[in-house]
Amino acid sequence: MVPVNAEAVTDSGIWFRVEASSAASAVRRAAERLGAQVEMGAARIADLAIVAAELTSNLVKHADEGVLLLRPVRRAGQAGVELIAIDSGPGMADLTVSSQDGHSTTGTLGIGLGAIVRQASWFDGYSLPGKGTVLAVQVWPAEPARPSWAGALTRPLTGETVSGDGYAVRVADGRHQVLVSDGLGHGPLAAAATEAALAAFRDAPAGPPAVVVGHLHRSMSHTRGAALAVAELAPTAGVLHYAGLGNIAGVVVEGDGHRRGLVSLPGIAGHQRPTIREYDYPLAPGARLVMHSDGVVDRWRLADYPGLAERSPLVMAATLLRDAGVRRDDACVLVARSWT
Repeated sequence: MVPVNAEAVTDSGIWFRVEASSAASAVRRAAERLGAQVEMGAARIADLAIVAAELTSNLVKHADEGVLLLRPVRRAGQAGVELIAIDSGPGMADLTVSSQDGHSTTGTLGIGLGAIVRQASWFDGYSLPGKGTVLAVQVWPAEPARPSWAGALTRPLTGETVSGDGYAVRVADGRHQVLVSDGLGHGPLAAAATEAALAAFRDAPAGPPAVVVGHLHRSMSHTRGAALAVAELAPTAGVLHYAGLGNIAGVVVEGDGHRRGLVSLPGIAGHQRPTIREYDYPLAPGARLVMHSDGVVDRWRLADYPGLAERSPLVMAATLLRDAGVRRDDACVLVARSWT
């Protein structure tokens, strides 16, 4: 995790460690610069500064191992700013009550979370005593864009400034598709391989996942290659289509916590001639698709997180990244929901 500089913030964003009050000014200044970068306007930049200050203040006062991700967010033809605050404890028994003005657990005025909710265009969170808290906030210049059906985040290996893991989301001719990519190794060359995969995915002709993966493979021959997987959610038909190469983990989690693992075949996109095959899986109403790179262990259980499946895909992804992203590697978690 690195401090922000004056350069433009990329879509992958900037991670901050928030362990002392000195971090608050750095986060606020970075948020203000990002607000100007996406042309948010002075009034909303001021609101964004309040959100950044309150989030960092809460992490310093109440949290263990607090970190914050700041990044631009784009949807429905407009751009905004997203902040995701993550900590490992002590957690809150009732996040809804704690978000109301006047509620405090430490003898303060109790206006922090209430101020965040008031200034935010969109807010969601999850907290569990003993586990910690995740808060996700978006500030848009005007009317907020509709919350996304998919959410994800990446975190680079400690000591690296870029992540070799990445993700992308698209709707192409009515096909709701997601991609997770893990460039081989880590550092700039791994990041370049994943950037090539993301660019090829966004420009790929509309088609089923196996066709899209084939397109990505052909588009990445100039890179060191990547493990990757493409999923397509078709909730009206009750089906998930999935095609993967290499060690991207995919799981469909149903409302009762039942997990169904998804098959990826051996291979490296961009190298040799891998076998590409598409598999279909049942997709029940309310089910969640979880995909992650091998920087995230697969031992998590939804039963350990009461109510998490009802939160937004972004908050669920951030919670799993916090608790399962324990390997010394780049890490990426994506969650998508069935919306019927």
